[in-house]
Amino acid sequence: MAAAAPATKTAVAVPRMKLGSQGLEVSALGLGCMGMSAYYGPPKPEPDMVALIHHAVAAGVTLLDTSDVYGPHTNELLLGKALQGGVRDKVQLATKFGILAGGDGAREIRGDPAYVRAACEGSLRRLGVDCIDLYYQHRVDVGVPIEATMGELKKLVEEGKIKYIGLSEASASTIRRAHAVHPITAVQLEWSLWSRDVEEDIIPTCRELGIGIVAYSPLGRGFFSSGPKLVDTLSDQDFRKDLPRFQAENLEKNTMVFEHVSAMAAKKGCSASQLALAWVHHQGNDVCPIPGTTKVENFNQNVAALSVKLTPEEMAELESYASADIAGDRYHDFLNTWKDSETPPMSSWKAE
Repeated sequence: MAAAAPATKTAVAVPRMKLGSQGLEVSALGLGCMGMSAYYGPPKPEPDMVALIHHAVAAGVTLLDTSDVYGPHTNELLLGKALQGGVRDKVQLATKFGILAGGDGAREIRGDPAYVRAACEGSLRRLGVDCIDLYYQHRVDVGVPIEATMGELKKLVEEGKIKYIGLSEASASTIRRAHAVHPITAVQLEWSLWSRDVEEDIIPTCRELGIGIVAYSPLGRGFFSSGPKLVDTLSDQDFRKDLPRFQAENLEKNTMVFEHVSAMAAKKGCSASQLALAWVHHQGNDVCPIPGTTKVENFNQNVAALSVKLTPEEMAELESYASADIAGDRYHDFLNTWKDSETPPMSSWKAE
């Protein structure tokens, strides 16, 4: 018997959810915009990406995710154009600061108060807005007390330049220290069938403190959409080519996980990517995945994943496939920051 065709309809209504306990309400599925402008190959045609963003908003997606480092800056400029014509009032806009990309490929992490303010002002200009709904520290600056960074973010909230504060890739202890200065609304982290190390400490800490969870790369950077053949389609400008999990020595082992997920998806009449995304959706009503895409048809598939229902037994079966050690780290050392994001105590730090 032939496997049922994967669901592609967009008739699924995207539900709303409370993200954190501070009052922010978003769609239960967000849109990661990074790949439209950076890191996943050459920038995509701007008119097509604006049309895709408008399509997503029309489908009920309201959480749009970007960062000043995407490009750098070009992704925020793209969103600024897409937000015109009344779109701004329909969405919750999230952007990030903290990673500086040099022209030579070098990167620097900064969280000092002066930089926080300058970065926010720059993002406001590029996005063409007077307030950012959710402003994340993209990576933790381990040379600056998190209390100093949060103190400046708190001022930006009080001035009406940002509404809610988030952290990305932060340790449990950093989250607690930050939350004590000003409530953290959301923590963004990588969470998928092949990235589950956050479940031990980070997720429980967020739930204890009433912090929403935003899951990026819920499809394993496209791996659960295409499997190992994805690597053959990547351009030389695509940074995934250099990531450990996509190297030949690791790909064979990781392919076994994809094959198990694909077989289960065929039985359920959905695609492997929909099954992987449904697994993230089933983690709880405090979790908002933000898969990225540059194609309307892939976006429609992601929305349709909302209709894929999993029993506890099916969840356990999926997790058993990915329970074996995934081969390769998520990133190279520079961006693997949450494990070592402890910052100095405020008493030991003096601002320059």
